[in-house]
Amino acid sequence: MAKITREEALLYHSSGKPGKIEVVPTKPYSSQRDLSLAYSPGVAEPCLEIEKDADKAYEYTSKGNLVAVISNGTSVLGLGDIGAMAGKPVMEGKGLLFKIFAGIDVFDIEIDEKDPQKFIEIVKAIAPTFGGINLEDVKAPECFEIEERLKSELSIPIMHDDQHGTAIISGAGLLNALELTNKKIEEVKIVINGAGAAAVSCTNLYISLGAKRENIVMVDSKGVISVYRNDLNSRKKPFATERNMTTLEEAVIGADVFLGLSVANVLTKEMVRSMNDYPIVFALANPDPEITYEEAMEARKDIIFATGRSDYPNQINNVLGFPYIFRGALDARATCINEEMKLAAVNAIAELTKKAVPDVVNAAYELKSLCFGPEYIIPKPLDPRLLTSVSPAVAKAAMDSGVARKQITDWEGYELYLRKLMGIDNKMLRRFYDTARENPKRVVFTESNHVNMLKAAEMAVTEKICFPVLLGNEEKIANIAAENNIDLTGIEIVNLRHDREEQRRIAFARYLAEKRSREGISFDEAYEKMYERNYFGMMMVETGQADALITGVYTKYADTIKAAKDVIGIREGLNNIAAMHILNTKKGTLFLADTLFMRKPSVDDLVEIAKLTHDSVRFFAHEPVMALLSYSNFGSGKSGNPACLSEVIHKLHMQYPDMQIDGEMQVNFALNKKLRHSKYPFSKIDGKKVNTLIFPDINSANITYKMLLEMGLADSIGPIQMGLNKPIHILDLESSVQNIVNMTAIAVLDAIVQEQIDKAKK
Repeated sequence: MAKITREEALLYHSSGKPGKIEVVPTKPYSSQRDLSLAYSPGVAEPCLEIEKDADKAYEYTSKGNLVAVISNGTSVLGLGDIGAMAGKPVMEGKGLLFKIFAGIDVFDIEIDEKDPQKFIEIVKAIAPTFGGINLEDVKAPECFEIEERLKSELSIPIMHDDQHGTAIISGAGLLNALELTNKKIEEVKIVINGAGAAAVSCTNLYISLGAKRENIVMVDSKGVISVYRNDLNSRKKPFATERNMTTLEEAVIGADVFLGLSVANVLTKEMVRSMNDYPIVFALANPDPEITYEEAMEARKDIIFATGRSDYPNQINNVLGFPYIFRGALDARATCINEEMKLAAVNAIAELTKKAVPDVVNAAYELKSLCFGPEYIIPKPLDPRLLTSVSPAVAKAAMDSGVARKQITDWEGYELYLRKLMGIDNKMLRRFYDTARENPKRVVFTESNHVNMLKAAEMAVTEKICFPVLLGNEEKIANIAAENNIDLTGIEIVNLRHDREEQRRIAFARYLAEKRSREGISFDEAYEKMYERNYFGMMMVETGQADALITGVYTKYADTIKAAKDVIGIREGLNNIAAMHILNTKKGTLFLADTLFMRKPSVDDLVEIAKLTHDSVRFFAHEPVMALLSYSNFGSGKSGNPACLSEVIHKLHMQYPDMQIDGEMQVNFALNKKLRHSKYPFSKIDGKKVNTLIFPDINSANITYKMLLEMGLADSIGPIQMGLNKPIHILDLESSVQNIVNMTAIAVLDAIVQEQIDKAKK
């Protein structure tokens, strides 16, 4: 990860509106009537209802989705006791993470009080406002008393994340590491270096997972915590060992697991070598671990190693836990976060690691393919499946353990709620942007005479998602930019018609003529094409001078498609290209294909569209459940289009038996699983919620998605091309600036994956 400078950090927090979070109204407020409902006199009615039944606060206020991040600043990050006010940026940051990862609203509350009793009374007094409380950066040993008292005296979820977050995430990593090394938790010897809040919580959780207390040795700054010491407080005494040892060096001999929650560079290579076969070392001191990754790898080849850092494999990061744990607890209206809920989170995180990793996650971390193993024992923080894996597990554990005040029965509906909660324009797009920022690429914008293209290029630079290359006349582009207050400073402009581009035009023409010589393209014809923006821009991508291309704002589809086929070509094994739109609707995320290219697809064309779409939906971290649409259902139409579609389904079921697709069917049966079950329980997708619609032709697909957009029933990303050899994305005519930027992020993501594929071939 690139080093963050002091100037960058201060600018980030101060630019625009200072701070990182704000309050946004959720109800209409434009008219006098709206204001009368929001405040006086309308507000009296919910007040009276809550007076009669306090639980009504969950229905009429934001309490059920509101968490307090509360701190007194006595143990902030690696900064220590810097005070409540100085700790506020951290608490705001925690609030931002709650919101972006789990859709939870947060008020950060900094309390200038170090006395535990007074601190507890203050928190108790403000607790009615909140559905849950996240205690943060409160020093030990006071944090233990504060959390225990608040949990016993309040009936809402409360968690000191510094303690339990690290315990839960490292616990999941430990279970997976033990599985990989074929060791049993009840038999392994564990050394924990550190005796603060996180160390105590980790130890207790490991014991809950099955570790034996007699097999655990804890070490503090004075040495091994043993029964022979007389300086132990009440928090350390339960972990005192009877073994005759005093130093960390002695403790790690023959140990199976080392957990570091202390300071940098206290574990040496010699100590690691003294551990048992296949040692598990979690060196979690931040920013510098107890032993560096490089030293640990040099010390042992059989080691499984984790840190708290993002620039090495196996990052033990609390953000894998707390947003999703609170999400599940809030949704079940739990009265607490108990041991059963924490263990449910541990197991859910551990199990997610073993599932196939979506390409979008691999791309985010510039990895060819993550899979369960020594360098992947814990999910990555940007894995979108954490929300739908951990939160339901926590909510169910709350119900099973009797602390839930709300019963969830429709778990598929709950998963849909979680997906809708984040929305396409929130979490999915944020992942695209985050991935693009990690590894920005050169993206050609061919239609730079269009103001939307220029605005999109400016925004792409601001968002740091790519390095735009504008094709066009410099003067004309400059005039359009000046007229519309667009800042193109530092953006590359290529005038493909300029004399200075002659050598490049010649080289591109030769390349194209040689590539398509058997298809009748001569050098002279290829040379003429190099004066066309799409041909020139696509040749930049084809020859590696750029990584992706965006076009289509005013170019005819047919012309653009021809250029793409001539220059880039269709992927080996395919006969066609297709396009998909992603729609965010009230019924959740829908993927629609083919929305752009194939006017009269044959049976084999539709089979190919279905396979392309299936793979693309998986790329975007969704498991495709697909319906092939028609005006008839399951063979009720015996001729024409329905008969053709029945053949498509037959071929798909034969060629791809694991693909979840069925049809042909009318759209109401596709989108209403209960209706589908009542009439067609034999369907291969019976009981499944369809998220992907395959249309019989471009007319129905194009009309459908555009109608949904114009009626305000959906937001759209796309079209996303499927089937070309390289990232060429053809937009809808007159695409909005935001859609162009969104598609630019996808193009960069596409280019990152393409880069990985090319490296793998070499």
